[in-house]
Amino acid sequence: MSQKELTRLEVIQRVKRKTLKQRQAAELLSISVRQVKRLCKAYQGSGAAGLISKRRSQPSNNRLPEKTINKARQLLRSRYPDFGPTLATEKLAIEGVSLSVETVRQLLIGEGLWKAKAVRRPVIHQLRERRARLGELVQIDGSPHDWFEGRAPKCTLLVFVDDATSRLMYLQFVAAETTFNYFAAVRSYLTAFGKPLAFYSDKFGVFRVNMPNALSGTGLTQFGRALKELDIELICAHSPQAKGRVERANQTLQDRLTKELRLRDLSSPAAANAYLPEFIAEYNQRFAVVPRSAESAHRPLAKGEDLERVLVLCERRTLSKNLTLSYNSVIYQIKTKRPSYTMRGAHVEVREKSNGELEIEYKKRPLEYSIYRAQEQQQAKVVEAKLLQPAAPRGAAQPKQKPELVPLSHPWKRFGVSKNSLQAKERRGELCSLRK
Repeated sequence: MSQKELTRLEVIQRVKRKTLKQRQAAELLSISVRQVKRLCKAYQGSGAAGLISKRRSQPSNNRLPEKTINKARQLLRSRYPDFGPTLATEKLAIEGVSLSVETVRQLLIGEGLWKAKAVRRPVIHQLRERRARLGELVQIDGSPHDWFEGRAPKCTLLVFVDDATSRLMYLQFVAAETTFNYFAAVRSYLTAFGKPLAFYSDKFGVFRVNMPNALSGTGLTQFGRALKELDIELICAHSPQAKGRVERANQTLQDRLTKELRLRDLSSPAAANAYLPEFIAEYNQRFAVVPRSAESAHRPLAKGEDLERVLVLCERRTLSKNLTLSYNSVIYQIKTKRPSYTMRGAHVEVREKSNGELEIEYKKRPLEYSIYRAQEQQQAKVVEAKLLQPAAPRGAAQPKQKPELVPLSHPWKRFGVSKNSLQAKERRGELCSLRK
């Protein structure tokens, strides 16, 4: 008997001994007086066995049909073997099999397709309340992953997530996290929604100058300089947990988006990018939350803010006496109709687009220029680790060849040596070779 049934037995025995009234027994057992009377009658007829449920060891009336269970198992084995319980439940519902997440989880465990996760000790982090409005804070990150599961080379997914709603604002497959790729992403975002109040990123070199106590430069990366010109604040998180919304979104995308690309047989970044708007709409409908304020914090572009001019590489140079400047190992000659002495030592800006086009500006006005000459590269080029391609396989190691010894008869050996001693040395060399 269970503990509940043992308690019932004790109470019913007290009722039969007239030491407890039926109303009091009903209050102790949290049942009605009528049910107490039924239990007393069952105890009088069958003893303690009469208090045991007759449904014990019998199949439940609410059990699922065996046909439904078999169909779910077949689909899980054939189409969704590596899907998690929640995602597999959604896909089974599309197939016409409606089950709960826990039921699907137990089926996956029974089929050996899912391993129950051990409960880890929770780590306490300081809570941060969501922003109130859409566009107050947008978390950005790049997620390198084998998105196509070997059908295409590994690439990176740029992810923009709104902090107030957890909405996916922008997704794009790119080769790597580069400044120009982030410039293109920000251009698409600003064109679609307007300027947010702030972007929230990690400490990757695109967003933050990671060299402490730098003796030169402005202290801003090209990305930070562009956002400053657009009046958008850039915040760098101290830890991954601080920007947890985009980190959790990356985990969800690496699970769900990868499988959606597989089910749709999409095997290239271009085809996947065409599908992303549909995926974003379904994702936001499933996971987005309602913000505390219905007002949007996005702002329109101000007059004079040209994205084609701002979202480029920009570096300052000082003109020489001959009105020349050096950029990327190339010397450029400025052409002007004004006297040359009027622009000696002038500070100009060199703006480079993603296609390599250059524009040299003086007080925000373009200058005509020509290439004077290209310099030879003296130093090794610095390349970020995320942009390095896998090293080419090395060839088989060749056996080391011993250098040829200069014979004793060579003129170099004869200087200051008599003929008799030279012959004696040669004989000793022959004797040594014979001994070996």
